[in-house]
Amino acid sequence: MIYILAALLPPIGLLLNGQPFSAILNLVLIVICGIFGLVFHILLLVPSAHAIIAIYMKREERRHREMVEAIRQHGLPPGYPR
Repeated sequence: MIYILAALLPPIGLLLNGQPFSAILNLVLIVICGIFGLVFHILLLVPSAHAIIAIYMKREERRHREMVEAIRQHGLPPGYPR
């Protein structure tokens, strides 16, 4: 659901994902791409792509952090080569 919000309202999606600096950068991208997007229409997709990629990377970082913390707490899985 957050990805749909990021595609339609990129700064709001980034704020709800806990990325305020990316949301500010995205607002700047919206202004710049809005101006130049009148000539190069593909630029209108850049803010949405930025938001989707930023949210994906943040979620992967969280997933990685949880995995590392689980390994620290419980040790390596059985049969894992050392």
